[in-house]
Amino acid sequence: MYILFLTQIVPYPPDAGPKVKTWHVLRYLAGQGHRVTLATFVRPEEQPYIETLREISQQVYSVPIQRSRFADIGYWLRSYLTGRPFLIERDDLAAMRALVKQILETEAVDAVHADQLSMAQFVLDLKSGGDHPTPMLVFDAHNAVWTIMDRMRQTAPWYLRPVIALEAQRTKRFEGRVLEQFDHTLAVAEPDRLALLEAWESSPDGRSKKTPAITVVPIAVDAEQLRPVKRCPDSLNILTMGTLHYPPNADGIRWFARQVFPLIHAELPSANLTIIGKNPPADFFQIQAQDPQTITVTGYVPDLTPYLEQAAVMVVAVRAGGGMRVRILEAFSRGVPVVTTTVGLEGIAAEPGQDVLVADSPQDFARETLRLLRDPALQATLSENGRLLVERMYDWRIVLEKMNQIYSSPMAEKAAERLPA
Repeated sequence: MYILFLTQIVPYPPDAGPKVKTWHVLRYLAGQGHRVTLATFVRPEEQPYIETLREISQQVYSVPIQRSRFADIGYWLRSYLTGRPFLIERDDLAAMRALVKQILETEAVDAVHADQLSMAQFVLDLKSGGDHPTPMLVFDAHNAVWTIMDRMRQTAPWYLRPVIALEAQRTKRFEGRVLEQFDHTLAVAEPDRLALLEAWESSPDGRSKKTPAITVVPIAVDAEQLRPVKRCPDSLNILTMGTLHYPPNADGIRWFARQVFPLIHAELPSANLTIIGKNPPADFFQIQAQDPQTITVTGYVPDLTPYLEQAAVMVVAVRAGGGMRVRILEAFSRGVPVVTTTVGLEGIAAEPGQDVLVADSPQDFARETLRLLRDPALQATLSENGRLLVERMYDWRIVLEKMNQIYSSPMAEKAAERLPA
């Protein structure tokens, strides 16, 4: 099939959750013999990686994009006028619309794979655009975005809750509309599948139409490339990481640093914390300044291996999130034991106490982390079991075979037949 793949980010290098997912899906489709044309937004720092994408794509088209707080104010105000989510308005660039329109009009595209919610808008009304045959539309939902906002609302300051609630409502309505118009939807976990169905059912025409086809395809990692590290014995280093300009990541790590780590340090003064992630908010450096001997904020690091070798445990403290946490799968792959929350473990078939430790309150999270720091045998057990789980269930070569259900379906075959070669 000839697939037009739309993505909001340049999915290389695979050094963040969304990039990891998109990179493996893209190269899997190409490896299955499909002709893939990639249309992507590109930021200045991503430009050098475009050539890598050309190695697995038939063609690569890029549209420059750059964020600014001033522009975001305008997009936010425009969302109030249109009723569409801020996230959609922010990415609705005329250049991307023109590019997608040109490709569809000049090339025999069999299917459009819209990666993440903001890219679905560029083909949203394609089915009702005329009498010409249209390609199969596949929406790859990294998560049910409206649920992330709903969870953020619950932990946000009171004065922000009405604003976040309104954005969650708009996003839920928009996701329902996408499900109505797309032929297939991919969810990464069962909770997201149910949340997307809820968005569809709450849409004006949701219950009057055929239930949308949603296939759960978990996020995958490269277990062959991500080998276990040799961790430093007797380490008391706690490692946590995430892309820190993403609010749910920053919220969880901030919660751990402020409410959980002081409990750990009070009982085990030799414990220390390393926070890794791109674009740390200013208050993270304030947290470090208050205790520079035990807390380190590194910012982005190109190679995690030295930090993983020094870590006794990785904590993935998630309070508001959706989809799956690639950080957990990568820690499992590298043989690093993990403590996370119930929300953090969503979508991952790991057994608490056997593959991972799970806690939600500051006191319980501190207790489980201390237990792991003090028990090398438990560290070894979680390390081994986590690695086996990834090898068995979350390597991309295994997980993404489910994509064949979509791209070898009768609808896909019909789309390929009705368009010229």
